[in-house]
Amino acid sequence: MKILFISDVYFPRVNGVSTSIETFRRNLRAQGHTVHLIVPEYQKTTADETDIVRVPSRQIPFDPEDRLMSFKWVMQQLDKLRAEQYDVIHVQTPFVAHYLGLKLSKLLDIPCVETYHTFFEEYLYHYIPFVPKKIMQKIAQRFSRHQGNSLDGMVVPSHPMLHILREYGVTSQAEVIPTGIEPASFVLGDREAFRNKHGIPQDQPVLLFVGRVAHEKNIGFLLKVVEQVSKQIPKVLFVIAGEGPAKVSLEQEVEELGIQKQVKFIGYLDRNTELNSCYRSADIFTFSSRTETQGLVLLEAMAQGVPVVSTAELGTKDVLRDGLGVWIAKEEVSAFSQMVVKLLGDAEALERLSETGREYAHGWSASKQAERMVAFYQSVLAPSKIQEMKFELSTSAVD
Repeated sequence: MKILFISDVYFPRVNGVSTSIETFRRNLRAQGHTVHLIVPEYQKTTADETDIVRVPSRQIPFDPEDRLMSFKWVMQQLDKLRAEQYDVIHVQTPFVAHYLGLKLSKLLDIPCVETYHTFFEEYLYHYIPFVPKKIMQKIAQRFSRHQGNSLDGMVVPSHPMLHILREYGVTSQAEVIPTGIEPASFVLGDREAFRNKHGIPQDQPVLLFVGRVAHEKNIGFLLKVVEQVSKQIPKVLFVIAGEGPAKVSLEQEVEELGIQKQVKFIGYLDRNTELNSCYRSADIFTFSSRTETQGLVLLEAMAQGVPVVSTAELGTKDVLRDGLGVWIAKEEVSAFSQMVVKLLGDAEALERLSETGREYAHGWSASKQAERMVAFYQSVLAPSKIQEMKFELSTSAVD
């Protein structure tokens, strides 16, 4: 198949959407499919720009990490895009990319599908705080319903997220297809070297969060957990790997809680050279986001044999199975903290979760998910193929 991905974000912008795009792109190409990608231009590019069209874009005032693509510029490339003879358009984000996908779908007469990566109902109000939360949630629901019903198909990373979209009134054909993890995620990182590099003693108990440092990730809750854990384990260190708009407020919260010695921000890490070692350096991976449509970092931590303590909300309900690499906790500071303390003090439980987690993570192969994605594309294409056949039959009957 020949597939056109369109997204408002992609590397070097680091987030879950970029990771998902690259994972599917790599695996689809490995299976013999052609994947082209339309994304914004940034000041930097990636090491491999093969089949990537970088669109002139401008900075967004309230969101300096992201870019706004030029719709007009892409439309000027219409003849080139038509000549490619794509089978399907796959949109990855709901902004300029969504409307580009719909427009090109009509002009090129091919289906348009979209992945619903972000739970906007629990996301938008963090960034538009002057509008009441309930109003923003209603706006997000209508926005998702309108966009979802304009598509030929939707890809959703988890069953709970699909259930929510159906409750919104989204009726488009949909399939639950998580991103999956690559074989490289199972290559064990170097715990000792990573700790040495970042000045972390080898025997220090380390909790870890990896991901975008954003309000919706609920990292503030984890800081309160660390504050409680430190009362029983004073040497505990909480490492936060990532960047994002919530960093300044979280640094202020660290000071207010008086846990400056227990928290270390280390910024973005290169996925290919440092991330596995970062995971491996931790004793426990902690997570409490309420908005994840999947929670890929949980599987990546398990693939490194790192025990997880996490809440199970929305998409993470699909990923997590209590006892298989994870102890599932309630979003309650005292209960979560005591679970962390108990696990840090139980070497046998740590080893058991490490082993079961790695085994469990192997079931989330990225290549299998890519095969499922192709099958979904084919199911979306089928109705249009049937219509073509009917038209050809009716035309031949007239002749």
